[in-house]
Amino acid sequence: MVKPANQDELKGSGEHTSDAFSELVGASNVPQTVGDFAGGTLERPSIAERVTNRVIEMIKVGNLKRGDRLPTEHQMAVAFGISRPPLREALKALTIIGVLESRQGGRYTVTDLSPERLVAPFDVMLSIGDYDVEEQFEPRYVVDVELIRLCTERASQEERAHILKLAVDGRAFHDDPVAFRLLDLEFHTALYQGGRSRLLSAMAQMLYNVGLDIRRHASELPGVIEKSVAQHCEVAEAIVAGDADAAVAAYRQHLRHVRDTTIQSMAAKI
Repeated sequence: MVKPANQDELKGSGEHTSDAFSELVGASNVPQTVGDFAGGTLERPSIAERVTNRVIEMIKVGNLKRGDRLPTEHQMAVAFGISRPPLREALKALTIIGVLESRQGGRYTVTDLSPERLVAPFDVMLSIGDYDVEEQFEPRYVVDVELIRLCTERASQEERAHILKLAVDGRAFHDDPVAFRLLDLEFHTALYQGGRSRLLSAMAQMLYNVGLDIRRHASELPGVIEKSVAQHCEVAEAIVAGDADAAVAAYRQHLRHVRDTTIQSMAAKI
């Protein structure tokens, strides 16, 4: 078990630690005081939490960048002044949230930190849990609706024309649920991208993906596709006209339709 308490001890320990990495994490071994809050004592973060926060801080300020290869576990344990179990716990957490990725040989590398990568773990967590319609659609009313407003303000003329074309093309698929589902994905993706906000777009895409296996059955209910296509057209026409309020109102109606038919489909399967 590695027990150096500070950087002086680290330097004298005989361990072959990366000097640059040791310098970057030096502050992580400074004792942290825990103050009072509302008359109580704040719970001290665990060692793994402190290491996780330290690595994220190093990335935020640019000390670690995309593609940087971290030292070995042994070197990091010495640099942080901790044993390997909490270090591995921290590395696992950073991998789960998409900040690090494990490469062959056991070394960790900083990822590209793209919005799509960072929300991917949440996508998985939401998909594998018990599906709750209201839990999904509540954030969609926040994220999607804001993206529709942004799309109306920011989308190029070419993007607006593409969105409208996707909406109108849906009229050919009233009786083809599979084709409609493919087009529906393209339509919503075009809306998200038109908002010019990568993180919001990634979040919206993640929320769209939740419960797709359940909503697939909803698209097969009589009249569902036809109503969805009509609502797509209302949203697209408002975006083309630059009327954000009308686009948002039409999209809210569409989300309510999708939510209600999802609930209807779930009830039919019971």
